[in-house]
Amino acid sequence: MTFRTPTGGQIDRNTLLRFTFNGQSYTGHPGDTLASALLAHGVHEIGSSVKFGRPRGIVAAGSEDPTSLVQIEEPFPEPMLLATTVELYDGLVARGLAGQGRLAAEPDPARYDAKHEHCDVLVVGAGPAGLVAALTAARSGARVVLVDEQNQAGGALLGVDEYLDDRPSAEWVADVVAELRSTPGVLVLERTTAFGMYQDGFVLALQKRADHLGFAAPASVARQRVWRIRTRQTVLATGAHERPVVFAGNDRPGIMLASAARTFLHRYGVLPGSRAVVFTTNDSAYCAAIDLAESGVDIALIVDARPEAPARLATECAARGIEVRAGHVVVGTEGTGRVAGVLVAEADGARDAVQVACDTLLVSGGWNPVVSLFSQARGKLRYDAELGAFVPGEELETVHVAGSATGEMDLTACARQGRNAGAAAAIAAGFTPRGQIPLPASDSRCTSRSGLVLWRVPGDDDASFVDLQRDATVSDVLRATGAGLRSLEHIKRYTTIGTAHDQGKTSGMIAAGIVAEALGVELADQRPTTFRPPYTSVSFAALAGRDRGELHDPVRVTAIHPWHVAHGALFENVGQWKRPWYYPRLGEDLHTAVLRECAATRESVGMMDGSTLGKIDVQGRDAGKFLDMLYTNLMSSLKVGRIRYGVMCGVDGMVIDDGTVIRVGEERYIVTTTTGNAAKILDWMEEWLQTEWPHLDVHCTSVTEHWATIPLVGPRSRDVLAAVAPGLDVSNEAFEFMTWHDTVVAGVPARVCRISFSGELAYEINVTAWHGLAVWEALMAAGEKYGITPYGTETMHVLRAEKGYPIIGQETDATVTPQDLGMSWAVSKKKPDFIGKRSFARAENNRTDRKQLVGLLPVDPSVLLPEGSQIVETDRLPEPPVRMLGHVTSSYPSAALGRTFALALVRSGHERIGETLYVPVEDALVPVTVTESVLYDKEGARRDG
Repeated sequence: MTFRTPTGGQIDRNTLLRFTFNGQSYTGHPGDTLASALLAHGVHEIGSSVKFGRPRGIVAAGSEDPTSLVQIEEPFPEPMLLATTVELYDGLVARGLAGQGRLAAEPDPARYDAKHEHCDVLVVGAGPAGLVAALTAARSGARVVLVDEQNQAGGALLGVDEYLDDRPSAEWVADVVAELRSTPGVLVLERTTAFGMYQDGFVLALQKRADHLGFAAPASVARQRVWRIRTRQTVLATGAHERPVVFAGNDRPGIMLASAARTFLHRYGVLPGSRAVVFTTNDSAYCAAIDLAESGVDIALIVDARPEAPARLATECAARGIEVRAGHVVVGTEGTGRVAGVLVAEADGARDAVQVACDTLLVSGGWNPVVSLFSQARGKLRYDAELGAFVPGEELETVHVAGSATGEMDLTACARQGRNAGAAAAIAAGFTPRGQIPLPASDSRCTSRSGLVLWRVPGDDDASFVDLQRDATVSDVLRATGAGLRSLEHIKRYTTIGTAHDQGKTSGMIAAGIVAEALGVELADQRPTTFRPPYTSVSFAALAGRDRGELHDPVRVTAIHPWHVAHGALFENVGQWKRPWYYPRLGEDLHTAVLRECAATRESVGMMDGSTLGKIDVQGRDAGKFLDMLYTNLMSSLKVGRIRYGVMCGVDGMVIDDGTVIRVGEERYIVTTTTGNAAKILDWMEEWLQTEWPHLDVHCTSVTEHWATIPLVGPRSRDVLAAVAPGLDVSNEAFEFMTWHDTVVAGVPARVCRISFSGELAYEINVTAWHGLAVWEALMAAGEKYGITPYGTETMHVLRAEKGYPIIGQETDATVTPQDLGMSWAVSKKKPDFIGKRSFARAENNRTDRKQLVGLLPVDPSVLLPEGSQIVETDRLPEPPVRMLGHVTSSYPSAALGRTFALALVRSGHERIGETLYVPVEDALVPVTVTESVLYDKEGARRDG
């Protein structure tokens, strides 16, 4: 490892890790990142840019890096990760990316989870300010959570060779962390990034618990965890990111932020190169140059854009043989791939540029406080002209900002702010700080916040990159302003600057500065672009947690499901339910099987599993009054023992559901809904009860899964039911249509309802789910001599369509009223009010050309119209636009009719009965005759057997 220092760094040099990058084998040590291990081998080029395919390297040392995107191949494929944040482990296989990766073809075997945490004070960031803030709050007795994205606390101290109070900074950090971990009520979370800050003290954080373990990760440990933190007070000690300066050729590998080079040196024991040029506008880069020089790097030149270099630092550099050129800038770079030299010129352009050979260029254009979370919390930002960055404005009531996130760059001052913020947060949370925590003292001479604000060096704008990940240049920015754009939000979208994985951490402020210069406006008058969660990329797997597969969208099956599987049913998904679609026999396709099931049910007896039907138990003194308001027809007049069909509308008068209402007691009803709408209708009921009618004495409970429901349908259904329910008089006189009886079916207590969704004599048998399978099997056994046939949802659709019964969501599309469905009879003219009633008086709801439900009979009885097909008036299509009269909602072949038929929504449909219209099917116009929606047994004679 050519560029690994002999000593130093916070890595385990006694252990060797082997990894593969771009097909080549390398080694590293525990404590390395993939980036530091590659740099140790002299590998700077990681991938290429997304638009131009230019080589891209490592710019920063953390999550702010804009370019080091890699694809992990083993142990599991994962794209778009930063080499600077991937902790090295043995066996890692990765490759560089050309700006975008690929998703894995196989399921992710890792586990993900989420956890809730409540605290009095949340501290984000474990640098000096955050550590002091957390310790101050913890000593007050407050419950404290400290989160930090690094694998160890220390923040900026991890990247410097610093002494605090005459002892190594690592010792001071270790002592503080040890006290925090030993304090009751304190939770320290490392490798944890707070990525979203929301209202009422709600913060989301992602903890990488096992990413760094690679192949050794225990299968029982969640790889990543989302922490859902509720806090009373928050301290943001999120630090600052160094920003670059834009100049021609600033995107070559080997060009790196000065602070990143210092971090790689002190944290990982890695040198960024052998000969470096440093280009800076402030003091902080001098310490990086001095530290690198003392570690053996040849510092060819420090290029300081300011008219005068800081005297003390210039003297230190001179003592080490480092030349400083003040009033100069880098105007370009040279090299094939990695930088091989820079062009240096006087800032005023008085003389031609001079070439300086180097393999590394370190850049520092100042510092941007990390204000993302503060802004997410609706904190206002103000522009600090001296710093050249946006900083937090007035403090929020529950959010306190400390350290370099405020723009402060002195370590002791940052710690003091942390102590003050921790005390303020503790007091606001109801605790009393105990004593004054001593502040760490530092002799660092490179923390001055003053510097020259320089966004770019004039030059080749097409080769001067503002956003290295998006390949966005100065030319792109000037093109946007030249097109008349003024808002930073608009320019961000025009240029795509700040929309990549790094969300503009290094490019956003520079883009704002270039825009301000181009428009001749003050940045103080510009509003920065909005900071939105997540602060860093979060995988969908982590957000889903354990809510994956069946846990995310549970597969629901009925109590009778095993029987359907055993008898060869094919299933369709209806909402979350697996419902039998049809039961094919050997050699049967869908249409053949459904025709057989329909014929058997109409001619003898059929049976289906209707357990998925939504069932809501509505109880209370005002239950009848409540249902009167929900349904278009009257329900409170329903007598105990009887059933009524009902339609529900939204406030706009459009149908949202239908079903039956069964009155089982003076203050109790069972409401049925369509399968897919069960949860929606329960939510609809609760919304009205809790927001508009809280005075009503009503309670609603879902009982869908409590009951197995079995519709027994067909002219011989009475005989089958009589055989298994000998105590029930099933005659028409004793058991009228739309009534129910409690009885015993197959030895099980049951509620039998006389309801028909097919037009045939039919019963719906309801038993507890525990007994559903047993009762189903008893009914099948009793019906064998009548040829009883199980049927699925497709047959159910055909049977109901032949009778013109609509299915909500198939014959309706949120623009259909009961009147459009031919159900004016279901709209009460007696009730003073119900949801949607006033909308029926709207002019729009009374137009004569509204789409209405009708039947369609193709002139050729063998033609099956595709559902969704449009309907036109003429047998030739005119030039566009073509006037569409409506569309086909349901279409089936029918055994009972001996032909195909369809239902459709057609403009002025009820007035068009008998007309011939046309349906475009592929290249032909199929003629159809408009009929009434009821196509079978219009008199209803079959209902009573």
